[in-house]
Amino acid sequence: MQEGTNDERGSTLRPVESTSGTTLLNSTGSSRKTSMILPVYISHTDKPNNERLVYAILDSQSDTTFILQDTCQSLGLAGTPVKLKLSTMHAENKVIDSTKVQGLMVRGFNNPQKIQLPSAYTRNIMPANRAHIPTPEVAELWPHLRPIAGSILPLQNCEVGLLIGYNCAKALTPRDIIAPNGNGPYGQQTDLGWGIVGVVDTTWEGADCDHVGVSHRIVVRDVTEDLALFNHPRPEPAFFSVRNKVKEIIDPNSLIKMFGLDFSERHAGSKCLSQEDRKFLSVLEERTRLKEGRYEMPLPFRNAMPRLPNNKEMALQRLRPLKGRFKRDQAYHAKYIKCMEDLIDKGHAERVTEEDMVQTNHVWYLPHHGVYHPKKPGKLRVVFDGSARYRSWSLNDLLLQGPDFINSLCGVLCRFRKEPIAFVCDIEQMFLQFRVEACHRNYLRFLWWRNGDVNQEPSTYRMTRHLFGAVSSPGCANFALRKIATEGKSDFGMDVSNFIKRDFYVDDGLKSVSTPEEAVSLIKRSTALCKRNGLVLHKFLSNSKEVLKEIPPEARARGLTNIDIHEDGLPIERTLGI
Repeated sequence: MQEGTNDERGSTLRPVESTSGTTLLNSTGSSRKTSMILPVYISHTDKPNNERLVYAILDSQSDTTFILQDTCQSLGLAGTPVKLKLSTMHAENKVIDSTKVQGLMVRGFNNPQKIQLPSAYTRNIMPANRAHIPTPEVAELWPHLRPIAGSILPLQNCEVGLLIGYNCAKALTPRDIIAPNGNGPYGQQTDLGWGIVGVVDTTWEGADCDHVGVSHRIVVRDVTEDLALFNHPRPEPAFFSVRNKVKEIIDPNSLIKMFGLDFSERHAGSKCLSQEDRKFLSVLEERTRLKEGRYEMPLPFRNAMPRLPNNKEMALQRLRPLKGRFKRDQAYHAKYIKCMEDLIDKGHAERVTEEDMVQTNHVWYLPHHGVYHPKKPGKLRVVFDGSARYRSWSLNDLLLQGPDFINSLCGVLCRFRKEPIAFVCDIEQMFLQFRVEACHRNYLRFLWWRNGDVNQEPSTYRMTRHLFGAVSSPGCANFALRKIATEGKSDFGMDVSNFIKRDFYVDDGLKSVSTPEEAVSLIKRSTALCKRNGLVLHKFLSNSKEVLKEIPPEARARGLTNIDIHEDGLPIERTLGI
């Protein structure tokens, strides 16, 4: 087994073996040729921070993009099973089993810009020769290529896990070319990095008979003497291009199954978990505690508590433009102050003591800014930038995102329409209801002026709760909410537990039942369970006046504030932004 290597953030990469249907193509011996096989980080739109380093073949003769099955599994991805009709120079119209994966993204090793890939299909093999991977040593052999030697990564111990076809033109587009000298190789730059293409050692006697004599799409064969043309005394090589075709086969059973996926809902326990997801759950299960009526959880770091550079100066630089905007926009300033004072007054944030200021290694400063809700133009929310970078570090790079246990929106909405009596509610500031372990709070420091007075020097504060802007917060909040539902089952009933587990979409609950009495009972018991664990259910709406009469006015939605429930008709309200 090959050992893993460390990437630039210190996480361990576990390479999987690259194989091929043709053993010669799997060779890792020496070669005198190189091609566009580049190191890239591959990730998925659902978990953009869960990246894996692989080599990608940039193949301008393939109209389809493929991903190695083992690479797909290492990312914890599950696609749609399909059958492909594949035509290559080895076989025509060969039907193979595959999986269709959507939402893949790639970026160059030293390039933060991500490229969205089209639908990719899994293969158990990848036709690659690792000896054809460009290296700095190859560039140094040619004077015209030496300037790019520093831009090419040394050979990495990771798999050739991706083949990008010309259906992703952005990944294959040449951005710069270094022309060859004579028959030598040329350099080509794409958004994924520099590559070297061609014969890199023309003096080698075997340059024309490399043991890998078949490329992905071209067959090279000599014309025999008896076929030589009259005016050509010596035979010349002929090149035959073999068209590659990929067609997805959809049979009636697959079609029915595909339509069924639109309305199916997998339970959280049935979802495939990656190793990082398992680690996330292990950390929270071990260290989540109920203290003083509220759950406390750690920040789920990828590794042990990281030692970070002091980024306070970066936070100060991000604070200066905010100061300027405050002076230009008094209304924005007033709303910002109110948001920050609410955080501090409610105990969601605290001022860092002089004693704690001495600590410098396990510390990170978060910039912050205000955003307006697009459908609530007067409401300002302060967002902490967990993705802010300093010397290539960011807090979100260090945190585990956790599994996606958010309920299916389709399932929640379908159950919401099932019974005649419906109601909706919301968990007030859900992320902020869960405490962060005291030993991790210094990673959530931020700068702010006391009382919002920008003429003073900013003071140092830190969050005591899981915040909006950290990649781990949704997973932590969802984990705690499910834990509350599970542990409250015996005291408050199975229906309450199922309501919280299955009928919430993030922090919005939607439920329908048979009678008003059933709805009132469920609301009261669910509210009591949440209150016992530090959560507040509010913004209740219902299509039943009998239900609304039993809900305290302060717990109803704002649209019902000026409504006489006994006399007036009920207004039409939005839920989940719909």
